[in-house]
Amino acid sequence: MPTRVVIIGAYGSAGVAVAKRLADAEDVELVLADDGDPGGGLCILRGCMPSKEVLSAAEHRFQARHDDRIEGTPEVDLEAVVETKDDHVANFAAHRRAAVDMLADRETVAFHRETARFLDDRTVAIGDREVEADYVVVATGSTVDVPDLPGLDDVEYMTSADVLDATEFPDSGVVMGFGYVGLELVPYLSEAAGMDLTVIEHDDYPLDEADDAFGETLLDLYREEFGVEVLTNTSEQSVEATDDDGVRLHVEDENGDADAVEADQLFAFTGRRPAVDGIGLENTPIDPGPGWVEDTMQASENGRVFVVGDANGREPILHVAKEQGFTAADNVLAHRDGDDLREYDNVHHHVVFSGAGVYPFARVGVSETAAAAADRDYVAVTREASDDGVFATKAVPEGLAKLVVDAEDGTVLGYQGLHYHADAMAKTMQVLVEKEMDVREVPDRAYHPTTPEILDGLFRDASDELDGV
Repeated sequence: MPTRVVIIGAYGSAGVAVAKRLADAEDVELVLADDGDPGGGLCILRGCMPSKEVLSAAEHRFQARHDDRIEGTPEVDLEAVVETKDDHVANFAAHRRAAVDMLADRETVAFHRETARFLDDRTVAIGDREVEADYVVVATGSTVDVPDLPGLDDVEYMTSADVLDATEFPDSGVVMGFGYVGLELVPYLSEAAGMDLTVIEHDDYPLDEADDAFGETLLDLYREEFGVEVLTNTSEQSVEATDDDGVRLHVEDENGDADAVEADQLFAFTGRRPAVDGIGLENTPIDPGPGWVEDTMQASENGRVFVVGDANGREPILHVAKEQGFTAADNVLAHRDGDDLREYDNVHHHVVFSGAGVYPFARVGVSETAAAAADRDYVAVTREASDDGVFATKAVPEGLAKLVVDAEDGTVLGYQGLHYHADAMAKTMQVLVEKEMDVREVPDRAYHPTTPEILDGLFRDASDELDGV
């Protein structure tokens, strides 16, 4: 009998990765379930794809506004922004659905556009049918995480999904949440929608994964270049409606001093949580709490259930979801065949499209903070974007980059960049980190005038320090 694998959430990036890998395996019968309408997965419909679409409008306006050679500041047509976004997203989603439909054409694959839920450890209800599974893969993605804040149920607030569809905004807003969602959407609201914004930041700086200098630089950029007020070391206490249909957010700073911020609109960019409600986990021994998914992508209480992508809450990043999907598929086969399972262990590689995409933040490998915490012997060098004139020619001279290398053998350990084109440079740095290259062996060859000059400068500075120059 073939091994039957049920995938709950077949349209998302993680689910598709599992399905594609297992569809080519011998003696595997796939049952795919996804009730998405229209279907296409979170990244395509409500995540990275549509957000980058709307950010591009803010990016173009920002660059025109900062170029003294261009007269006048263009206005952003929000209706055109959303219409273009919707058209492109529809095409992306259709492509994803076509890929799933193509899989479903195989004799060994069945696809059901219906809700799926566990009835017990090995039985899944899909619509009105019951399916006995040898293995189940949960790839249901994530949903908006709304905080338990007093008064929030009594006021209207906008989430990231609402912002992506909106064609008009009021004059002012107050923002809860300054993680990657807030860092990307706040400049859009300021630049493209022209809003006066106040942002609540719980810590000294945003960008928890970055060294402090990057968070400090980002704060300066948001305050000075986008006109955003950021209240640091401040926490939300409660919220209420005002008499003029606005909102009043009560906050408290690190000293316990209370204050209130009034605005026309409240935004909740407070992150996402695994979308596992309603899939029947209560009918299994699986408890979706801390540590509930192992590095092998297996649920800790059931080795025949794998949880991948945003659904496991480990690292909600698109490429990570795909890689976890491939790992889970390989481990399903290994478990079936009695072979050793492999753990998913990736090199940190994230990009946040901060600063309307004009000033993206990228981190690959370890930060200096992480290297110091691990008591590693390292060399760290930093360059300002203003050190390389090419950034001035782009009218975006702000920003910085840092390189961390091993002090003994020069191995490139990590890179952080907060500057124009940092996102495009992340792949180059990923190759250097994952191939464990000696920084002194990286070709010192610049193709002037291009923004990767900042990388060449880092390589030279690190090499000189290693060689005692």
